[in-house]
Amino acid sequence: MISGGIAAQSEKPAARGVERGRAKSTAALILSSLLFSTALGGTVLGGTAIAWAQQAEAEQAVRFSIPAQSLPSAVDAFTRATGWQVGYSATVDSAVTTNRVSGRQTPRQALQAMFAGTGVSIRFTGPKSAALVTPQVSPMGLADDGSLMLDTIDVTAETARGPVDGYVAQQSATATKTDTPIIDTPQTISVITADEIADQQAQSVRDVVRYAPGVYYSDDADSRLQLINARGFLLDQYLDGLSLLTGTWARPRIDPYFLERAEVLEGPSSTLYGQGSPGGLLNMISKRPTETPHHQVEIQTGSYDRIQGAFDLGGPVDDQGRVLYRVTGLARKTGTQVDHVDEERLAIAPSVTWRPNADTSLTLLASYLHDPKAGFWNLLPYQGTLLPNKYGKFSRDFYVGDVDFEDFDFKQGMVGYELTHRFNDTWSVRQNFRYTGIETDYRAVQGSTLQADQRTLNRNAYTADESLDAVTLDNQATANFNTGALTHTALFGADYQYRNWDNLSRFGLAPTLDILHPDYTQDIAIPPLFQDANQVQEQVGLYAQDQIEFGRFYYSIGGREDWASSDTNNYLAGTKTDQDNSKFTWNTGLLYHFDSGFAPYVSYATSFQPTIGTDFAGRPFDPTTGEQYEAGIKYQPPSMDALFTASIFELTQQNVLTADPNPSHSIGSQVQTGEVRSRGIELSAVASLTDSLDARASYTHLDSEITRSNDGTEGNALANTPEDFASLWADYTFHEGALSGFGVLGGVRYVGQTYATNANLLEIPDYTLFDAGLHYELGELLPNLDGTKLAVNATNIGDKKYVSYCTAAGCRWGLGRTVYATLSYEW
Repeated sequence: MISGGIAAQSEKPAARGVERGRAKSTAALILSSLLFSTALGGTVLGGTAIAWAQQAEAEQAVRFSIPAQSLPSAVDAFTRATGWQVGYSATVDSAVTTNRVSGRQTPRQALQAMFAGTGVSIRFTGPKSAALVTPQVSPMGLADDGSLMLDTIDVTAETARGPVDGYVAQQSATATKTDTPIIDTPQTISVITADEIADQQAQSVRDVVRYAPGVYYSDDADSRLQLINARGFLLDQYLDGLSLLTGTWARPRIDPYFLERAEVLEGPSSTLYGQGSPGGLLNMISKRPTETPHHQVEIQTGSYDRIQGAFDLGGPVDDQGRVLYRVTGLARKTGTQVDHVDEERLAIAPSVTWRPNADTSLTLLASYLHDPKAGFWNLLPYQGTLLPNKYGKFSRDFYVGDVDFEDFDFKQGMVGYELTHRFNDTWSVRQNFRYTGIETDYRAVQGSTLQADQRTLNRNAYTADESLDAVTLDNQATANFNTGALTHTALFGADYQYRNWDNLSRFGLAPTLDILHPDYTQDIAIPPLFQDANQVQEQVGLYAQDQIEFGRFYYSIGGREDWASSDTNNYLAGTKTDQDNSKFTWNTGLLYHFDSGFAPYVSYATSFQPTIGTDFAGRPFDPTTGEQYEAGIKYQPPSMDALFTASIFELTQQNVLTADPNPSHSIGSQVQTGEVRSRGIELSAVASLTDSLDARASYTHLDSEITRSNDGTEGNALANTPEDFASLWADYTFHEGALSGFGVLGGVRYVGQTYATNANLLEIPDYTLFDAGLHYELGELLPNLDGTKLAVNATNIGDKKYVSYCTAAGCRWGLGRTVYATLSYEW
């Protein structure tokens, strides 16, 4: 009889490599128990042993292509290919180099071939689980009382929605919806892990992708919209694989502290996600319940009198680990770069996972966010930003509003679930659902143009009361099977989107402002009614995808049909507009994965996006359409935790709205003859080079052009779209010597010259920004502070003053130097 001795290892590894992030889970302890009871007596319960033997005989062969590499990397590759759980104790040498495994064979045969002659033995502990041991070290020991002492087994499998150790993710839940390894995905996909988000102390969604390849945005103090671009177009924003549907100001807000990871999928993605921008999408993954206890609290202070407190708690509820929980919360109050503008936030996100058996999981996700002070709009005139002003440049903190009139209250609630079930080795299903409700109350005085004296600022008063109710639902069925030499991963799906948006807004002139002697407490009347409307949009989509593996070839093809409708009631004008669209989209890709780690690929994808409105004759506009050709090569070195990617692409959007050339039609009429083309090259590298060094680097060259237009902009580049942009980020942490526990990090970002508008008459100069930081594990200095970490992060450390974004109405300054200090404690 085995008694006692089983205890989860609670010590935190010093290194940030493979050892740091492994979960000491209940499943790992079960593996340990089975392994060592087998070694002790040579017998297991007869019925279980017979069941394992029968399943081993019935195992289907899988096509493997795993190069020789270090043991941790080989185990990761094997678990990704098979879905097995493979663990090993601390006595196993992780520096062991495994054998190359290729061709069709059962998982057991492949695992045995992988470790043949390495000195590592395999103990099969279940129908789809194994543990690695070294024969020269006994896998058991006896305590003084004769009880059996068991090692803790580390389970290393990464999930596509779970935490990642370091900066290099192996899988993505976004690109294919089938958790395909990134190296085998014939499309550009970048994953920003929780470690990278925390190291950079991201304060907004834009900060999360600050160093992501191919991404650019306005790095200014306007925190409301958080718009992000890639390849010349907006990125649609998703949370947990479901679209974040929006109004004008009623746009869902996600705080980075609540994220496990973020994934940027570049290029048209309508085949799996329906209507959307041809630029791609940003899919953010929420923090989820954890199998092992996780507790963190932190406090943060810094620039603009910032004060923030946050907590993140999770773990199993019961001893069997069938019920898991997590609750994350945050409270913040801060000033901003602009005078008289503050921000406040209260947010909480509880979640629960129930796993009644090994094949079924239900996770409930909820969140509530309230921003009593939710940001501002602060465009400044060209004269004093991009153009000279006889009174000099506007300061970055210049405020154009009115302290008695301004107000922005934002409330958001979300509730949903993720349900998964595996019927057998072939079929599994997943259903994702979320309801979102948003209420906004916005009042602002917005700056306009300067008068001829260059000191009197024209202003407008604006108010908006919006409410948004949105429902998103995605049903997926996945089948894994073989047809001869072909291995298939087939996906079938049906999804639904519903958005009900009410908008009541007012707009009118406000008193002017003397920029030399501003009066911020003027009498401002409520402006006249500008818009009173309700809009209901619905979309139903059916899609299918097949990923086929043949030897080292990976081929994918998918298709989708969408039906979208929009009903708009304009209560102010007394009109109602109904619009219906349907569209077929598809994609395909081919990739070849060499044993050396190189994986060249080609792909083609299309997209569509409904266009609200009608032409001069009252005919509804057709959806805009997009298509992309892409070719590239990915490289994942067998002996390094890294991923390198190079790609070239050409992306075209058709049916773009442009001015109606018929002079007999009313002013402002539009037609759909416009076209935009974007082509370029992207280079990207992300690596956890050692246990101490994590890094990311990227470069993008982007050639955007308006290829068809009736407004005189044909041949011009897209506004606010840089031709060249690049970034480099690194974090080095010492694990030995006098500096053990100390880390230094830094980055540099370059954004090339852009144009203020599509007319290309005004250039926005290029700029280079430097970021830096320090962090220290205080437990290295004082053992009783184990788990306590102090971090200081600074962005734009040179305090460079630059214009980051312009429209036809004005420009915004980029963020100046910002410094944050964060003290956190984990246990």
